[in-house]
Amino acid sequence: MRIAVVGAGAIGGLLGTRLALAGEQVTFIARGRNLEAINAQGFRLRLEDGRELHAREVRAVQDPADAGPQDAVLLAVKAHQLAALLPALRALFDERTMVVSMINGVPWWYFQRHGGVHEGRVLDSVDPGGVIAAAIEPARVVGSVVYPAAELLAPGLVQLVEGHRFTLGEPDGQRSERVAALAEAFIRAGFKAPVARDIRGEIWVKLLGNCSFNPVSALTHLTLAQIGRHPPTRALVAAMMGEAMAVAEALGVRSRVDIEQRIAGAEAVGEHKTSMLQDVEAGRAPELAALVGAVLELAQVAGVAAPTIAAVHGAVQGLAHALATRHAGVRLQPLAG
Repeated sequence: MRIAVVGAGAIGGLLGTRLALAGEQVTFIARGRNLEAINAQGFRLRLEDGRELHAREVRAVQDPADAGPQDAVLLAVKAHQLAALLPALRALFDERTMVVSMINGVPWWYFQRHGGVHEGRVLDSVDPGGVIAAAIEPARVVGSVVYPAAELLAPGLVQLVEGHRFTLGEPDGQRSERVAALAEAFIRAGFKAPVARDIRGEIWVKLLGNCSFNPVSALTHLTLAQIGRHPPTRALVAAMMGEAMAVAEALGVRSRVDIEQRIAGAEAVGEHKTSMLQDVEAGRAPELAALVGAVLELAQVAGVAAPTIAAVHGAVQGLAHALATRHAGVRLQPLAG
């Protein structure tokens, strides 16, 4: 299968390395130091036990036109980075290309092929002006929920922290031949790749943690395990999850897990820094709109109050503004002496 991985970060590197080693034709769409490193030495993946996998034959290009049409395009960039890539991405498409959304949070296509009263509704928080929906036809879209935790240690080198599961699903709930073929490719690469009939329900299971642990970690600089062990932060994420669950249920999504199960699952990942905390430390714009802002927009759509999520969202917006205006990151350092 011809697979383009758009984004050579932690998840993109994990996917591309294992898929290439399983025999798929993988091309990374990358830039800068990642582009140079991949073309010079391939991509390396460091596993939980310290072993390394090395995909030497992967290709990386900056211009998607140099890759040509693909069978599958895996979008492994931050949600707020996608719109700027759209014009060039069209070069990866032919009439059968599927576009697999592997972006955390609420996807731009949430109400596409939905079949409900909100069919086709655009979410301004993740797709201002509907530019993504206009550039990627709904029929191309395949949903995915990304469960692994990983970190990009250096250009061309990813550390897998935990997890091997990527849930896949058509937005309309059909079990299509193309999704079955993609799942088989993922399984050959060593991943768990169940095909869900209700991909939005799966998205909400992940989103309960995304909309709570991520922003709380960005503000407190605590890891997943530390947030779960510290009673005030545990209570805070529990309150946020409760509000998010109320939004999901008002939109017709049945809760798959209870709050304590969800917190325990995140805590079990261990001393892992969330992606939003990693962004804050590095001075990058946090992925706030898709993980938190979109939940608040869905709350408005559903007519559900979410005051705790709104308060934490406002605080992280302030932090993001400070990072951007001061061109700085924030990292806790031990005190001397």
